[in-house]
Amino acid sequence: MSAILEKFRGLSLASDLDKEQLALATQWETVVKSGQVHTNLEELNLRLRDHSFILATITPSETDAVVFESVFPIIKELLASSKDVKGHYAQYRHIIRWSAYLQELLDVPENIKLSLNFELELPREIIEKKKKEDAKKPAEGEAAKQAAGKSASKEKPQQGGPRGKPDEETLKKLREEAKAKKAAKKAANAQQQPQEQQAQKPKVSAIDLRVGFIQKCIKHPDADSLYVSTIDCGDEEGPRTVCSGLVKYYPLEAMQERYVVAVCNLKPVNMRGIKSTAMVLCGSDENDVEFVQPPQGSKPGDKVFFEGYGEEEPAKQLNPKKKIWEQFQPNFSTNENKEVFLKDEEENGKLKKLTNAKGESFKVDSIVNANVR
Repeated sequence: MSAILEKFRGLSLASDLDKEQLALATQWETVVKSGQVHTNLEELNLRLRDHSFILATITPSETDAVVFESVFPIIKELLASSKDVKGHYAQYRHIIRWSAYLQELLDVPENIKLSLNFELELPREIIEKKKKEDAKKPAEGEAAKQAAGKSASKEKPQQGGPRGKPDEETLKKLREEAKAKKAAKKAANAQQQPQEQQAQKPKVSAIDLRVGFIQKCIKHPDADSLYVSTIDCGDEEGPRTVCSGLVKYYPLEAMQERYVVAVCNLKPVNMRGIKSTAMVLCGSDENDVEFVQPPQGSKPGDKVFFEGYGEEEPAKQLNPKKKIWEQFQPNFSTNENKEVFLKDEEENGKLKKLTNAKGESFKVDSIVNANVR
């Protein structure tokens, strides 16, 4: 299988890739290099369900050959298993179709080819769709309630004498009761509101800070000031694509294979056609920008937090409308030792250092009183 890529390059099937396809190619090649193909099989199968080839090209790309070389032995082992063969065919039907085509195209030797059973009857693939709500049912239900109410009112016998307007004394009593209920409700709401506001007030622990490792970095094809990095943040689904405006401050070679701190639950943003799914944390002043550096021995995905907030789980994604990042970020800075800290307004401005499970500090190279973001 080592000659697969060489064979592919000899086929002259190369096609021009746009910027999104280039970013996607980098991501899949990084998945292969990091040995995470097996954990990404479901995502690959879904990708190939909607496209003939990984990068949505008309003909196979070099990325298809690179991924195929790693996927081939995994699929071969699954199909060779005597357990739930039909289930494996059904679960990875699109990868199998893609693999069957590529093994013929790349002239894989007969003795190692996938042995496929094309006569096997597979269950129909179910693609879940959101069910449309039946708008008629609520209306019908309401109509039924109204009809039942009218029927009940007709059948209900009259009690206690002639119908008419209550006397003045009864009206006065009813007004006083209504007024008392309204005052009690208002007092209860006034007491409950501060408690609810306190419970709903966001904490800095909602921000998902992690150690990340830049596996590869390239210049953004359409923005001179931006880099596009592939960063391992410890996610099961593989590395993230991250755009950062650091061209002015770091040469490209300094962006390769280094540890950083990443903000992992901001809403993804499209930066000149490439979706950025995290942000690299840096300290800056009027002249310089410097990475916030994890301590020695850090690993991708390590949790990073401010002192006193390590036990709480961050939000899956910060709600942009609540401006949680914007609320806390202005209080991030560095001290005279260049250590990153938070000025915690919840505790009267007490300084809380950025740390990890070992209690170690996170620093910038040289900037004191930096604006950390």
